[in-house]
Amino acid sequence: MNHSTTPIETTSQRKLLAAALGNVFFAEALFDALPDVVFFVKGMRAEYLVVNHTLVARCGLADKAALLGRTASDIFSPEFAASYRQQDQRVLSTGVDIHDQLELHLYPNRAPGWCVTHKIVLRDHAGGVVGMAGISRDLAMPDKNHPVYKRVAAAAHFIHDHYDQPLQIGELAKLAVLSVAQLERYFQRIFSLNPRQMIIKTRLDAASALLAGQQSITEIAAACGYHDHSAFTRQFKATVGITPRAYRQLLQAG
Repeated sequence: MNHSTTPIETTSQRKLLAAALGNVFFAEALFDALPDVVFFVKGMRAEYLVVNHTLVARCGLADKAALLGRTASDIFSPEFAASYRQQDQRVLSTGVDIHDQLELHLYPNRAPGWCVTHKIVLRDHAGGVVGMAGISRDLAMPDKNHPVYKRVAAAAHFIHDHYDQPLQIGELAKLAVLSVAQLERYFQRIFSLNPRQMIIKTRLDAASALLAGQQSITEIAAACGYHDHSAFTRQFKATVGITPRAYRQLLQAG
């Protein structure tokens, strides 16, 4: 006998469960158990209304109460806060979600950390935007047990050895003896990044290390595979949230 429910029955059950819930923020307790995932819910002013312990720790705060009701401008340095505020306002004003946004964060101890961010709009029963929820997941270690790992790793090693040169996804696929679609699929499964994100991460890892030294930003751009200063600055700001110059100043201030 088939006991599976129909889509209509499932929708009805979902609505009944939603109406019966006494705590709509039940996910908070679940995300508290994930040390590699930042979780938050924000209101229309982009103020924190729900957060998990990981976010509190990453902000260098003692407890959740120190974060609730505050905005990015109250917590982060002005350079980072401006970027986070712009991103939040874009989601809240347009109603368009953000998915798979590769980001480099600089934590209170000045240690850099890579994550992939998702932000979704929260709507009321009438469809109006009432807030947003988001997660930032730390990049996981590669799955070395995957049967195609060695071939995909060959492409990843090529990126790490030649990030200062022009890189084409098609050439990486040939190196791994895979189609472009296969390469992108296996990269995502093994590294939690697609090949383009891997190239960006590798170049900006090198750039962030070089910014701690004395080379000019133009020299660093060329050393990391960017054809000019402006292209490097655009990519860096889109991923890190601040310009290379501002990042260097934060490192020096630390």
